[in-house]
Amino acid sequence: MSRRAGILEFAVLGLLRESPMHGYELRKRLNTSLGVFRAFSYGTLYPCLKTLVANGWLIEEPGVAADGTPAAPLTGRRAKIVYRLTADGKEHFEELLSQTGPDAYEDEHFAARFAFFGQTSRDVRMRVLEGRRSRLEERLEKMSASLARTRERLDDYTLELQRHGMESVEREVRWLNELIESERAGRVLKDSASSGPAQQNTVSGSSGGLPRRGDSTAPDTSDDTAM
Repeated sequence: MSRRAGILEFAVLGLLRESPMHGYELRKRLNTSLGVFRAFSYGTLYPCLKTLVANGWLIEEPGVAADGTPAAPLTGRRAKIVYRLTADGKEHFEELLSQTGPDAYEDEHFAARFAFFGQTSRDVRMRVLEGRRSRLEERLEKMSASLARTRERLDDYTLELQRHGMESVEREVRWLNELIESERAGRVLKDSASSGPAQQNTVSGSSGGLPRRGDSTAPDTSDDTAM
């Protein structure tokens, strides 16, 4: 399984843990709640769902037709398939939540993991945050060394781009420092008990003392096709 496919499976299981959904709704929630998945298509989601069903982590249930009425075999109306998390699927997702290996610190995987921090134990959140911070500090050190070696050979615009990249990483390190401090102090958001991952932007924060950021995501306005 590719790394991106693994991240998608993780996110699908996490969203379906909140409530059953049909394919279009699931895709919409992935797009609006987890920015890392904005570019993926139904052609990516379909195989993922089929794999999860084959593994016994999801079950398919008949939904309703596009006009909202129950679909009957002879009406010709297409029914949406609703996907529901099984007990085995919930157990598997909880196993994934507990993992804190190096993959959890990478850009896309960290974004997905962070979106489900509200369902993650505090000690695991701390390990993921600290691992991500260490990874970015290593990245900053390499970027700084590279810039020092090549500064004289770069034109002004390329140099400015390099500086912009470093500043972006530095901002995230400062943000992670705030999150880690909040976790250590045991601070929690007032609405952490009612906020789920699908109601949060990937970097907007979730339960466990995470500072809020503005949610700049836009709703998906694509046509509602049956899945």
